[in-house]
Amino acid sequence: MFKSGFVSIIGRPNVGKSTLTNRLIGEKLSIISSKPQTTRNTIRAIINDEDSQIIIIDTPGIHKPKTKLGEYMVRLAESTLNEVDIILFLVEATDKIPGAGDLYIAEQLKTVKTPVILIINKIDLVKKEELPETIMNFSQLLDFRAVIPISATSGDGTDIVTEEIKKLLPEGPKYFPDDVITDQPERMLAAELIREKILELVSDEVPHGTGIEIIAFKEREDKEIIDIEANIYCERESHKGIIIGKQGAMLKNIGTRARLEMENLFGAKVFLKLWVKVKPDWRNSAGMLKMLGYQ
Repeated sequence: MFKSGFVSIIGRPNVGKSTLTNRLIGEKLSIISSKPQTTRNTIRAIINDEDSQIIIIDTPGIHKPKTKLGEYMVRLAESTLNEVDIILFLVEATDKIPGAGDLYIAEQLKTVKTPVILIINKIDLVKKEELPETIMNFSQLLDFRAVIPISATSGDGTDIVTEEIKKLLPEGPKYFPDDVITDQPERMLAAELIREKILELVSDEVPHGTGIEIIAFKEREDKEIIDIEANIYCERESHKGIIIGKQGAMLKNIGTRARLEMENLFGAKVFLKLWVKVKPDWRNSAGMLKMLGYQ
């Protein structure tokens, strides 16, 4: 019997949803940053084996939105709750007790019929003797199908997550070919890698006010070289100066790091050109959000 289904990973911002997605798939598809609200769109990662196909959906963190972009992100995350076969509710072991954000999500989950697995992440950051009490505190939130402590960073416990998912998967078809690991277009993956490097290299609130538009993505005839051009939008002239850096050093560093990861992901040499443009308050502009794929 072949099993297949869709699995949504939800939780507060920065609890490790993207790290867990990448760990389960064995590839880097979701961008990772220590800054909250890194993921803005749903990323589908596909895990294939002989008797099952698991489609993991990495969602934006559920939070109190302050912009139209934030509203879109939360709406996107919450919309998956009734549309998937399994929900992974990710929390942090370092919290010890559920916070306001976890309690809000738990209340949302009480309204759905989808089976929920509680994943307690970042166990590598707490003492082992503290873990049983943390597990008990979070386990009381809902009637979970399973409670699994893990470290998405080290991989500890993540094999158990896959096993529990397979137990709950319904019988179903193979939705994607065996050689497909994501349904995301390459243009979107390229944009996300550029944004990740900005998150890595630029401090404070500047990265949260950036959006990426891929204006050219051309594969040459020999398919060994891809030419990519992109606009980086920010909200202030001062932010533009920070992203470009002294004599263009920061923008060059962003481009170099993004290009190297693109080459690894796409399996081809990449020529990347970046421009920085100012669009005040673009996160509240319906037109800009639609243009950048947030709709």
